[in-house]
Amino acid sequence: MSSEEPNAETAKRPGIDFPGVGCGLVIEREDGRVLMLRRLKAPEAGFWSIAGGKVDPMEPAADAARREAEEETGLTIGSVDFLLAVEGIIPHDRQHWLSMIYVTRDFTGEPYLTEPDKLSDIGWFDPKDPPRPLSVFAEQALARIAERK
Repeated sequence: MSSEEPNAETAKRPGIDFPGVGCGLVIEREDGRVLMLRRLKAPEAGFWSIAGGKVDPMEPAADAARREAEEETGLTIGSVDFLLAVEGIIPHDRQHWLSMIYVTRDFTGEPYLTEPDKLSDIGWFDPKDPPRPLSVFAEQALARIAERK
């Protein structure tokens, strides 16, 4: 290993050692209900959120949102539309994320928990009466959805 390659002890962690780049996807049914997932890990463990995660190097954020949603829900996601950008500064977890949030109604399948080590619950909710507590990303995404209607 060259002296310029990071090792496990010196590797910088996105969101913790520097602002991370994330993505999220609001999955909306025709009846307006949105898919929410309850997180088990930081940031915001125990909070309800939308599907999402890290953007990989050289991966467009829209592709990352689709990939993360498919990995977390078992759904097949089609087209996605940009909704908003969210800066999540989460002091109690000492994390900082910049996330591109997308929305879709273009999906097939029935959602289920595919990552029980990361998520504890999943369900469809009225965006005007979501489960609590809500992640900063979900809070801002649902507020934008409400503004659009």
